Amino acid sequence: MNAGELDNAAELVEVVLPGKVEPEGLQVRHGEIPVAGPGQVLVRMEATGVSFAEQQMRRGRYYDQPPFPFVPGYDLVGTVLAVGAGVEPGLAGTRVAALLKVGGWASHVLVDAADVVEVPAGIGAAEAETLVVNGITAWQMLHRTARVRPGGTVLVHGANGGVGSVLVQLARAAGVRVIGTASARHHEALREQGVLPVDYRDQDMAARVRELAPDGVDAVFDHVGGRGIVDSWRLLAPGGTLVSYGSAATRDDTGSKQWPVLKLLARTWLWNTLPNGRRASFFNVWAGRALSKNRFRARLRADLTQVFAAYGRGEVTALIAARLPLARAAEAMRLAESGTVAGKVVLNP
Repeated sequence: MNAGELDNAAELVEVVLPGKVEPEGLQVRHGEIPVAGPGQVLVRMEATGVSFAEQQMRRGRYYDQPPFPFVPGYDLVGTVLAVGAGVEPGLAGTRVAALLKVGGWASHVLVDAADVVEVPAGIGAAEAETLVVNGITAWQMLHRTARVRPGGTVLVHGANGGVGSVLVQLARAAGVRVIGTASARHHEALREQGVLPVDYRDQDMAARVRELAPDGVDAVFDHVGGRGIVDSWRLLAPGGTLVSYGSAATRDDTGSKQWPVLKLLARTWLWNTLPNGRRASFFNVWAGRALSKNRFRARLRADLTQVFAAYGRGEVTALIAARLPLARAAEAMRLAESGTVAGKVVLNP
């Protein structure tokens, strides 16, 4: 792929994941710009990004990904170019954000109008993009699932990552003490944010956390899964909450893509039957959508609005690891998977 492939603004350009491929196997597809149907808006993408979901999807490891081939892209920020029947005409020309799961790696994207959230003035597209799926996930886990009170202590695994970096800042803004795991190269940056860093490669990582929180922590946010989830559970204080929200440890495994998630669900169910006052939850940002789209949309809109407001107050910064054009999606994927960057790799048209 090269930048020249994206120069023609009169056509749709999208990056396709054709199957289980290396990043260089991503393909560029050209076509006609779609027309907004009833209840839809046509969004010209200004920023999308590489989340952990895309890393799993290219390996066929995301638990409910669509069949190949498809266009990845979990979220996006862009400007509404056109609206379909039944949509408020004034929405045209508005910069919006949307949570998609797939489809964001494209120059133009059709989105249900009810699913877009207006981006406040003063937030750039790339900055806003870092706060969509990462911000919604972090906000809901902290304030809706764990509900940690000011003065409490939490453990954030992957504190330098996309979700982790937002979660750390939201927790600190809420008056919560944060212990964060990351590789040593990120520790100084974490200290500057008021985080107590722990090296996730340390064989005695759990013991290091215990030294910092002898009575246990009020919540653990664990995207790793695997065997380490047991340590996360054991590090909880009485009344604490384990929030599991991924299975990064199994990213490169083979076999069933559903099995790691099913095991996490089974563990959380079992732990919740124990009479010790602690609880466990498997967080899914899409939970509740199937039962009530309107309630799901209202909650998402409210929470993303809160995240954007926190950004406006300076409580959250947009941690951009790199900005690359959509044509260099393979390079962006490699960089995101390298484990060497802090924040989110953003793709621009």
